[in-house]
Amino acid sequence: MLEIIPTAIPDVLILKPRRFADTRGFFVETWNARRMAEHGLDLSFVQDNLSLSRDVGTVRGLHYQSPPHAQGKLVGCPSGAIFDVAVDIRKGSATFGQWVGAELSAENGQLLWIPEGFLHGFVTRLPDTLVAYKCTGFYEPAADGSVLWDSVGIDWGLTAAPALSDKDATAPAFADWSSPFTHEAAT
Repeated sequence: MLEIIPTAIPDVLILKPRRFADTRGFFVETWNARRMAEHGLDLSFVQDNLSLSRDVGTVRGLHYQSPPHAQGKLVGCPSGAIFDVAVDIRKGSATFGQWVGAELSAENGQLLWIPEGFLHGFVTRLPDTLVAYKCTGFYEPAADGSVLWDSVGIDWGLTAAPALSDKDATAPAFADWSSPFTHEAAT
C-alpha cells in the first residue's frame, strides 16, 4: 500500500509507503515500479545518492541540473530528520518561484517526489542525518547549478546560522538568476 499526499504544487508529491513494524523494528518498501505506476508515477531511475550531514542546521541546496541533464528526485531520510524543499523554476508555470516543503524522517518514513524543473534543498533537524535519493538522470558536472538558499523566501526553521558548503554560500540569488527550464503544459 502506498499513500500519495498532494502538495500546494501539484507536480511535487509526498509519498508514504506502508510500514510493517514489530518488536525488532520495521520493514518498508521504498520503491516499487509497478506500485508507483499504479499511481501515475511511471519513473525510471539511473542513480542513487546518499549524503550524511553531521550537524543540525546543515543546509544543502538549492540545487538543480540543467537540461538536457535534468534530474527528477525521489528523496527520503533513512536516519535523522530533514525539512526537504522543492522550488518550481519552470518559466511559464503557474507556480514559478513558489516552494513547498515536507518533513522527512526515519520516524515518519515519508518520501518526496521532485520532478525535473525544480530546485531541491534541505535542512537537517537532527545530528548525523542520512538523506537518500534516487535520480532519473545521471549527474553531469557541466549541468550542475545552484541558487542561493535564502533568496526564495523559504522558512527553513533555523535558529542559528546554517552550515553551508562554499558552493551553496556563493550561489547566485534567485532574482539575479535565469532558469534554464520552461513549463510544458499537459496536452
